[in-house]
Amino acid sequence: MAGALTVAPGTRALASPAGSAVRRIAVVGGGPGGLYAAALLKRLDPAREVTVWERNAPDDTFGFGVVLSDETLGGIESADREVYAALESSFVRWDDIEIVHRGTREVCGGHGFAALERRRLLAILHERCRSLGVDLRFASGAPPVDELAVSHDLVIAADGARSRTRTALAEVFRPHVTEHRCRYIWLAADFAFDAFRFEIAETEHGVMQLHGYPYAADASTVIVEMREEVWRAAGLADLDEQQSAERCAKLFATALDGRPLRGNNSSWLTFRTVVSERWAAGNVVLLGDAAHTAHFSIGSGTKLAVEDALALAACLEAEERPGDGSGPSPDGDGSAASGRTEEPGPAGVLARALRAYEDERKPVVASTQRAARASLEWFEELDRHTGQPPRQFAFNLLTRSRRVTHGNLRLRDPGFTAAVEREAGCPPGTPPMFTPFRLGGLTLRNRVVCSPMDMYSAADGVPGDFHLVHLGARALGGAGLVMTEMVCVSPEGRITPGCTGLWNDEQAASWRRIADFVHAQAPDTALGVQLGHAGRKGSTKLMWDGMDQPLDDGNWPVLAPSPLPYTPRNQVPHELDRDGLALVRAQFTEAARRAADCGFDLLELHCAHGYLLSGFLSPLTNHRTDAYGGSLSGRLRFPLEVFDAVRAVWPEGRPMTVRVSATDWAPGGTTAEDAVEIARAFAAHGADAIDVSTGQVVAEERPDFGRSYQTPYADRIRGDVGVPVIAVGAISSWDDVNSLILAGRTDLCALARPHLYDPHWTLHAAAEQGYTGPGAAWPPPYRAGSRRPPTGRTDGPRPRLTLDR
Repeated sequence: MAGALTVAPGTRALASPAGSAVRRIAVVGGGPGGLYAAALLKRLDPAREVTVWERNAPDDTFGFGVVLSDETLGGIESADREVYAALESSFVRWDDIEIVHRGTREVCGGHGFAALERRRLLAILHERCRSLGVDLRFASGAPPVDELAVSHDLVIAADGARSRTRTALAEVFRPHVTEHRCRYIWLAADFAFDAFRFEIAETEHGVMQLHGYPYAADASTVIVEMREEVWRAAGLADLDEQQSAERCAKLFATALDGRPLRGNNSSWLTFRTVVSERWAAGNVVLLGDAAHTAHFSIGSGTKLAVEDALALAACLEAEERPGDGSGPSPDGDGSAASGRTEEPGPAGVLARALRAYEDERKPVVASTQRAARASLEWFEELDRHTGQPPRQFAFNLLTRSRRVTHGNLRLRDPGFTAAVEREAGCPPGTPPMFTPFRLGGLTLRNRVVCSPMDMYSAADGVPGDFHLVHLGARALGGAGLVMTEMVCVSPEGRITPGCTGLWNDEQAASWRRIADFVHAQAPDTALGVQLGHAGRKGSTKLMWDGMDQPLDDGNWPVLAPSPLPYTPRNQVPHELDRDGLALVRAQFTEAARRAADCGFDLLELHCAHGYLLSGFLSPLTNHRTDAYGGSLSGRLRFPLEVFDAVRAVWPEGRPMTVRVSATDWAPGGTTAEDAVEIARAFAAHGADAIDVSTGQVVAEERPDFGRSYQTPYADRIRGDVGVPVIAVGAISSWDDVNSLILAGRTDLCALARPHLYDPHWTLHAAAEQGYTGPGAAWPPPYRAGSRRPPTGRTDGPRPRLTLDR
């Protein structure tokens, strides 16, 4: 098979008789995903030969209960009502989540869970497969994948997180496996919890947690989890299954009311996140845990596998019968939308179907894996949160994955959410984002920061009318603090020729004009200046002409702690000597004096994103052997000297913040632990807050992008150092801001792109929440626009495919 799919060695696409292009199907693995895929594909075409190989006996299973979401159940109901009816009759349902910590029990309702015994789920799927004529082969290992690929049109590898198929074809699937830091064990109790229960045990060995939920009228799943070092210190590494169950029952005797726990081939495991770059290799395709895993704390494994099966069946059906209600495929004429050609006939049908399956499922799975990663990391760092007030701790736990938010919880359980808000000090009717915050001698009316954004629109460093309108509009738009772009302290400290500066009086006069406008027209908005020096990332083109690319002509020499170019095409920077260090320090000091005279309310020192001061902090960019390099204390020396010099001339009543890159997203770079110590050092020198960003230090970085992806670093610095923090990074909704503030993960939220999309983002957030208090007062000329204009009705899209024909 040629085209978009790589053919695994030994595989071939088989010609098929008229009818389905895919007539002989092998399923490796008899878990829920593999069984459900077999049933769907057989039901859609009874003439297909579908065989499932499962190496265990029919009644063998691991774990106890399975949780399915309403979304997944809706898909099952649409695709196969008989399976849905059997599941529906077996479910236990509940709405509440209980969180027990330090003797306090918090309950949040409205969550809507459905669970059943895993053995019952498998029995339902076994029965359905048999009734449809699927050949189920138990206690039987599947033939090697290369043999199956030759003898079958389609091979579905649903053989779990340690998939032998994925391993055999690793050069095609290119899996990445990450092992995490906690140990956990699946156990069961012979009674039903009346809610999904989280219980925290703070022991002499460290923090442990219980996750429990009912799966039958008389049974519950119980998962006990803790960090590896806690597990070892508690002696659990030396216990067998029965001993482990007995010890866990004692640890959580209150939650279990003194009742025992039992295992089922249970052992202490380390969770492994599997991410596969490709899901298809010729006519072999991965499904469920074989392709991807997501931590059990968001209940996603079986859900994702079942949804994979639905999507695979739907995509194959859409390609084989494009006229049956789904419309033609985007490249149903045999040519890919990207211009790549496919084999004609059955091979092309399968190739397009498998590509559509990947295209449809990968983004969904990636989003779930990001949420699962956030959840598991929250539990890995559980001891950092245990000191929070009980309700805030419960709210923090509930919103840990960033999928459940403040807005979700207000809908699900308004009483619980209101209690959390009261405990956090939110005035009645005031969303968390509109509570004031005191930063040094400055009180901000709300928690929203318009983040620094380089505009590359200055002439000779002088901000013009564009900057007046840009910053003025965002000040009028309601943010508590509006930050300038990085203002450069010298001509050679610019990133591009379009960067603003503050090294001469003309520039200062222009900045004073902007500050005067903001203070006169938006008196409740604070205006902050960010001072920085581009270092080795300077002398480059405007962003839209080629970001980080050197100028075609007119380049100026660049400076850095070490003579290491940002990329091979950039200049080799001049290594700063003692005189150069003194000059740069003086340039920052003089710029700070001018900033104070301009009337800025706050000053931020830019020590992030690979610019000059950041270059000193990272071991990847600082290779010095003198007092300004080597250990972290040496790498901190010059940034702290600059901070102290600026702090000495900056007015005492006005706050100073520091922006840092909390990780370089590259091996050997700044770590989260380093970031804590960097923040601690700046706080000790008088920083009023740490603005926590990440990356952009080295070109070869591999960021873990996602919604609010940088906030865990802010959370950690806030908890470990006790300094106020500003969180930044893909925070895009007011619901995110409310959630992060109320959970205690940050004090302020900085948003960039949302303020480019909507200069009045904060005022509109207030209007959408029905808030009219002092945290978001509309300027008098704009008050008539303080309510959203009416819009016409929009209908949701109809389902792309209905499997019940």
